Amino acid sequence: MSTQAEQRDTVRLFEERGYLVRRRLCSAADCAELRAVTMEHLANVHGPVEYEADVGYPGAPASRTAEGGLTVRRLLAAYSRDPAYRRWATGPAVAAQLRILFGRDDVFMSQTHHNCIMTKHPGHSSATLWHQDIRYWSFDAPELISVWLALGSENRRNGALKVIPGSHRLSLDRGRFDSELFLRPDLAENRKLIEAAETVELEEGDTLFFHCRLFHAAGMNLTDETKLSAVFTYHTGANQPIPNTRSATLPGIELEPS
Repeated sequence: MSTQAEQRDTVRLFEERGYLVRRRLCSAADCAELRAVTMEHLANVHGPVEYEADVGYPGAPASRTAEGGLTVRRLLAAYSRDPAYRRWATGPAVAAQLRILFGRDDVFMSQTHHNCIMTKHPGHSSATLWHQDIRYWSFDAPELISVWLALGSENRRNGALKVIPGSHRLSLDRGRFDSELFLRPDLAENRKLIEAAETVELEEGDTLFFHCRLFHAAGMNLTDETKLSAVFTYHTGANQPIPNTRSATLPGIELEPS
């Protein structure tokens, strides 16, 4: 149980940097279960899924019929797929940390955003350019937190997440983004911002909490092993999805009381 002073330090660090890492938050046994479920769903291609070819990011196959075109990028709707995902996404370890960061007890998991297993396969994984997750989300306030669980090692070689510390507090002109709301690397002011990026290297069970406005990116997987990460997004009861938007298409899942 963390002390009030430790909780204040946690909140201060998160507010300053826009992210924090909790090492070994998920046990080895739980990670093994999640990996086994994920590999079974990948082997049998349980839907719904998003393929690398669907997004058209750098390095992705040109189409589903091209070589590597059926490389899975994300297993979608993770919460509905298996009890193992549900136990992790709404479990006490995640809930306790989120209540500290939000400063509220009423925390909800979004079924519409993230709620997936991110995969990076050797050979046909793509690179994700610099962006903020809030770009396509519609909530009363841009105050959501995503939770990224590493189900194995994540490093520069296999496409670990890169972040720009403190960038969640920036307000940038629309001209600094391209048509898909990625940062434009051709602009000097953006290049200077990107130079401050850090790679978040994780080991199995390590968990990254990051603000929905934090700029982040990821490279391709240059190793021989598939990288797996479970990713879920959360908001409070005071910050609801805007009616008649994609964010409101599925109800949020309230985490159990502490």
